[in-house]
Amino acid sequence: MQPTFVLVHGAFANSFSFAPLQAELGLLGHRSVAVDLPGHGFQATFTPAYQSPQDPAGLATAPGSIKGVTLADNTAHLIGILERAKQHGPVILVAHSRGGVTVTAAANARPDLIDRLVYVSAWCPVGLDVNGYYAEPEMATVDPAAFASALAGNPAELGLLRVNFRTADPDALAAFKAAFFADGTDEQFLTFLNTFQPDENLDVGGSADRAQAATWGRIPKTYIRLADDTSLPLALQDRLIREGNELTPENPYDVRTLAGSHLKWLADPAPAARTLADLATPAERV
Repeated sequence: MQPTFVLVHGAFANSFSFAPLQAELGLLGHRSVAVDLPGHGFQATFTPAYQSPQDPAGLATAPGSIKGVTLADNTAHLIGILERAKQHGPVILVAHSRGGVTVTAAANARPDLIDRLVYVSAWCPVGLDVNGYYAEPEMATVDPAAFASALAGNPAELGLLRVNFRTADPDALAAFKAAFFADGTDEQFLTFLNTFQPDENLDVGGSADRAQAATWGRIPKTYIRLADDTSLPLALQDRLIREGNELTPENPYDVRTLAGSHLKWLADPAPAARTLADLATPAERV
């Protein structure tokens, strides 16, 4: 039976960014479903204060629909989609960036619904929680403070993380481009930035949400490295691969590599689509 690709976005993103990839997959004869996690897509909050001319005070205080959304909520939502997709054949679950945390939690809970896991420069915590990796040498080149000028409001008071992606601050825009899309044109970068939503939830999981050998470890898995990613550096991607292989040496990652930054594969999706299509052929379980 034909597999279904289920695509899970990263932080501040949504299903919209997968449209070019889905078009390429469709032209290669493959079906796909792009997921909007709770509080994303058309469930996101775009306050009038975010429009032009912006109201910084209003943006810093306006409530957001994603407040209170947890990793457990994301996982339950994704499992519901997987249950529906599984009725029609094998499921290949694809995660990008922070979406890997939700995908890993779903694989821990319901490995029976997934025929292959695919992480595209995505988080799959094994040895540490996600926040713990930021203190490790592999993340030394990442400066979270680079985006501080674009932060809107106090996360503790808002109950969410809010970033003003529509800022005109040249330093903030340069930091975003360097982190996400350094190999894109300025026009491509701004186009992609305008698909982002300002709010993201605060829950990236804990030790119980790390990959579990007895469940997650049973599923065939692929890691697609993004060679020029500065947001999730190659050294960190390789560490996640190594830790996953150490957890389940009998079921190691199938590792592939694509050139490009954190977002390039979505804006220029043909190479990624061909790689995913190649994985669709042996979609059966081990």
